[in-house]
Amino acid sequence: MKKVKILFLCTGNSCRSQMAEGWVRALKGDSIEPYSAGLVAQGLNPLAVKVMAEAGVDIRSQRSKTVEEVRDIPFDYVVTVCGHAHETCPMWLRRGATVVHRGFEDPPALARNAATEEEALVHYRRVRDAIRAFVETLPESLKTASD
Repeated sequence: MKKVKILFLCTGNSCRSQMAEGWVRALKGDSIEPYSAGLVAQGLNPLAVKVMAEAGVDIRSQRSKTVEEVRDIPFDYVVTVCGHAHETCPMWLRRGATVVHRGFEDPPALARNAATEEEALVHYRRVRDAIRAFVETLPESLKTASD
């Protein structure tokens, strides 16, 4: 059976798209080949790594990359996980792939005013769990949603 190739695209490929890639590898790796990329590469967010590890998913080996680095991969779907990536998704990604927007809140922005790391982690965990719930619906939910 051919695996469905999904690219999770966000602005910096540091947090939300990385979480989505990790969840797919852990929960749907038998049927989906996940990738993540950003419009820029901002590096893997250490708090995203931490909350994913709490849930039993190790994303330490993933790396932040730009969309240009995955340009030659023929994706079935591109899932934009933030509004900026959806609005600025490169046109060449839209050729051959179905683009679906499923926005998630930005944990670093939510945690910006957190007084402690534990307070910040509350936001990361909430977004992590929302992404997991979405991933659990894949790939079926993508067949009914598109741009």
